[in-house]
Amino acid sequence: MEDQFKTTSIDELINRDIGQPGTKEREKFDAKIQTSVIACQLKELRKKQNITQQQLAEMVGIDKTQISKIEKGSRNLTIETISRIVKALGATFDLNIKMV
Repeated sequence: MEDQFKTTSIDELINRDIGQPGTKEREKFDAKIQTSVIACQLKELRKKQNITQQQLAEMVGIDKTQISKIEKGSRNLTIETISRIVKALGATFDLNIKMV
């Protein structure tokens, strides 16, 4: 008897449900994922250092609500803002741009 179920990879599901790489929908999805990953990393770093959002905001020179939005991934980040936050947290980051 032949298998009734086919295993589907996450990439196949994303391609099917979001869109193929290079499409507008997929680019928007990929950008949102990247923003969410950065937001999560910044939040984890802040929490590991036992720094409140208010304290970090004061260190960076922005409003606490902006830190909250950044950590939720609901604010479009500039490289400058990322750099300032990372520096305030005593860390570094690398920006790698690769041809696909």
